[in-house]
Amino acid sequence: MTAPSTAPAPSSGPRRGGRWIEHWDPEDETFWNTTGERIARRNLFFSVLSEHIGFSIWTLWSVLVLFMGPEYGLTPADKFLLTSMVTLVGAVVRVPYTFAVAVFGGRNWTVISAGLLLVPTVAAFAVMEPGTSFTTFLLVGLLAGVGGGNFASSMTNINAYFPLRKKGWALGLNAGGGNIGVPVIQLIALAIIGANGRPRVLLGIYIPLILLAAVLAFRFMDNLEKVRNDTGAAQDAARDGHTWIMSFLYVGTFGSFIGYSFAFGQVLTNQFGRTPLQAAYLTFIGPLLGSLIRPVGGRLADRWGGARISLYTYVGMGAATAVLVYASQQKSLGLFVPVFVALFVLSGLGNGSTFKMIPGIFHTKALARGLTGEAAAAYGRRLSGASMGLIGAVGALGGVGINLAFRQSFLSYGSGTGAFVAFLVFYAACFAVTWAVYLRKPAGATSPAASAAEKEPQLGYAEV
Repeated sequence: MTAPSTAPAPSSGPRRGGRWIEHWDPEDETFWNTTGERIARRNLFFSVLSEHIGFSIWTLWSVLVLFMGPEYGLTPADKFLLTSMVTLVGAVVRVPYTFAVAVFGGRNWTVISAGLLLVPTVAAFAVMEPGTSFTTFLLVGLLAGVGGGNFASSMTNINAYFPLRKKGWALGLNAGGGNIGVPVIQLIALAIIGANGRPRVLLGIYIPLILLAAVLAFRFMDNLEKVRNDTGAAQDAARDGHTWIMSFLYVGTFGSFIGYSFAFGQVLTNQFGRTPLQAAYLTFIGPLLGSLIRPVGGRLADRWGGARISLYTYVGMGAATAVLVYASQQKSLGLFVPVFVALFVLSGLGNGSTFKMIPGIFHTKALARGLTGEAAAAYGRRLSGASMGLIGAVGALGGVGINLAFRQSFLSYGSGTGAFVAFLVFYAACFAVTWAVYLRKPAGATSPAASAAEKEPQLGYAEV
């Protein structure tokens, strides 16, 4: 149950149904140590569970396409198009999912969004058999995109629970626990393929798990009264250049993670001639390690600054991609697989560090405006919460771009080499933007004559 110190008094005004907490001030260390941390951690745990299953359903088709042999009549281009469209829907729904938390409450929306996962799972269970048209598979696959929205609502909700000093760890753990749904569903699929099971067995396993996640969220999570749907915050976030800069950078980290998660197995089967079973033995490793290391990226960002960690991450991603270009040209599976896995790990680190930057950037802007204490924290929470949906949506579009790039590369060259060259150029751009916006000192920064306006954009950004 919610601790008495956070429960609203009967005379405190209208109270909507469900578990609602009216007073919440995580920046107050006394409140945090005596009451807040326990409640925040409980909500984090069940948020991770629901988001984890959401990621599994979203990336379901990256696994199902491996089951779909010649009898299904789909070409490699068809499969890349199918996974691209699933990723696209998952990106788009992140925007309304972000604001649904404020409309319905974090707990209530977690229950609703978990329940919605039944729709794509049951639909896929119904149509998964040879003879079904590609159009039907495409339409049913699009439904799985709702699983991608769970990330945005979960991150927005958990962002409100934790103090700024712990957001990197909390958001990294929340996102990493969700991301790990990708390798988990791939591991379960590996067991099913190895046992000569059918795709419907995989789908049948997740139906009771979805129901369990919804019931546990209903029973143990809370809603925060202070999280309100603030149209002005959404507009302010959309007008702020940092929202779009971080969206671009997030394409490079999370877009890479989700795009490669969908594409890895298909690249192994189409370019290196692996069977579905052989591919399944390898595809889960990268997403697993990339998910597990995401909280580490957040923790490192808490300590050293998200901008610095992100910069080094892009250097590593660029280097790994350059090696993948060579491995792809040489058709060297022994080199290709470990370097691709390393690319997953780096994307996971970058996921944690880039998302940690968001609340830090807006808190820094609050300080530059002369705000202090709770006023600065409230300003940062308001804009960072509103921006997360936009950033998460644009970042997920990177997964669409990766799958479409692979599709075109295979159509044009018969391999993924062309796509990797394009990714290398993009990571170089991410490096340049991170350095220029968040780490480069302006020319007049040390001059006493420099105006406050000139100094404000660089205030503490290296530490965000």
